[in-house]
Amino acid sequence: MIKLSIFYPNTEDSEFDMQYYCKKHIPMVQQKLGDTCKGVAVEAGLGGVEPGTPATYVAMGHLYFDSLEALQTSFGPQAQTFMQDIPNYTNIQPTFQISEVKL
Repeated sequence: MIKLSIFYPNTEDSEFDMQYYCKKHIPMVQQKLGDTCKGVAVEAGLGGVEPGTPATYVAMGHLYFDSLEALQTSFGPQAQTFMQDIPNYTNIQPTFQISEVKL
């Protein structure tokens, strides 16, 4: 299983509309990726390890695929559409990581 993670760093001026992300952006992504997207997860950062410290990330999104090829062939052609929607829910420049899920 392959996971594409999208991280939205928590900065002093970061803004993030979780309702839009969960109700509009993620469903649009799922619709465009179709059956190649095997699952999604969305996380909202609550805090750091030390009590009272801020979360490293305001939010994280995760998309799951059967293979790297499935991710590349489905996500790549839609990437521009996904990126154009970012200003509708955040002013944060996200970072991406592709991982192989081991457990």
